[in-house]
Amino acid sequence: MEAMKHSASIAKSILLLTVFVWMGCSSPSTHTETRDTTWALLPFQKVDSVNPILSAGTGKFICPILKKEVLWEEKDVFNPAAVVRHDTVFLIYRAEDVIGKYAGTSRLGLATSTDGLHFSRQAEPVFYPQEDAMKIYEWEGGVEDPRIVESEDGLYIMTYTAYDGKLARLCLATSPDLLHWKKEGLVLQGKYTDTWSKSGAIIAKQVGERIVAQKINGKYWMYFGDTDLFLATSDDLIHWQPIESNGKLRSVLQPRNGYFDSRLVESGAFALLTEKGIVLMYNGMNLEQGGDSTLASGAYCAGQALFDAQDPTRLIDRLEKNFLRPDKPYEITGQINQVCFVEGLVHFRGQWFLYFGTADSKIAVAVSQ
Repeated sequence: MEAMKHSASIAKSILLLTVFVWMGCSSPSTHTETRDTTWALLPFQKVDSVNPILSAGTGKFICPILKKEVLWEEKDVFNPAAVVRHDTVFLIYRAEDVIGKYAGTSRLGLATSTDGLHFSRQAEPVFYPQEDAMKIYEWEGGVEDPRIVESEDGLYIMTYTAYDGKLARLCLATSPDLLHWKKEGLVLQGKYTDTWSKSGAIIAKQVGERIVAQKINGKYWMYFGDTDLFLATSDDLIHWQPIESNGKLRSVLQPRNGYFDSRLVESGAFALLTEKGIVLMYNGMNLEQGGDSTLASGAYCAGQALFDAQDPTRLIDRLEKNFLRPDKPYEITGQINQVCFVEGLVHFRGQWFLYFGTADSKIAVAVSQ
């Protein structure tokens, strides 16, 4: 009898030990502590001494559609692309007027800086809706949220969103100098012409201070989307074909329950090809319920994901926590509250400069060595 009790006691001890070991191995906190995240671009520090670096302005121009003078950046400025050219940071940013019926018509302005922190802007926008073939897609919501890379021969490739007031469509434009642009049309065509699409982030590599589009397996690649993230490929950076699965857009990154990106994921700046893989900064939105309880409902924060350098559809890793979140007054309160939206990234004078929209109202910068 005693032997049986002893055997039962040993069995119980073994069972408890097994449970404790299983719990320890499966604990999220333990997993987070031991994982290797050296692939990520971290850390970034907000430059509070200068932020926000750009706010609504007084620029005027004659709108070619309205045929009258418009204060084109009177309401808000936000969500910029960034490029280094001639030892200068060029910021192509979204600006809204107060007269467009869809919360203001959006146009793209240009500001420049020789230190990456203090900017001077041009009085007139450099990209806007006109009486052209794209007007049907761009008016009167406007042109939004640019992202820019270079081709190997120095042509600038810009993805942007055209918004007609009902539907957002991902579009493309090219420029030799960031001042004069040629509209190349819709990225998604055919059966996807009238599909909501935006936020195109082309895979590129760092070449000095240039960010140059890079082929993988003979193709250029672009992440896009603002629900899940999807992929498209191209032979020439102009004409794109979406990757499908069972006749639908193939999802390669999805929201996560309980995380800062529980409601949606949306491309940030370009996707950076590195030795460890493809690093994609992205924006995540928090659910009202079922998201990250430490964040406000609807908050936009920034995350990073790592994809396979030889297979851009394959997700390798993803940061557990956001690396940039709204915690400043101009990020918490604005046109849309609780927003840090990353979109412009440059390597300038030995540092990474990350430019982001705040509360859909202003622009700020964070820096990493």
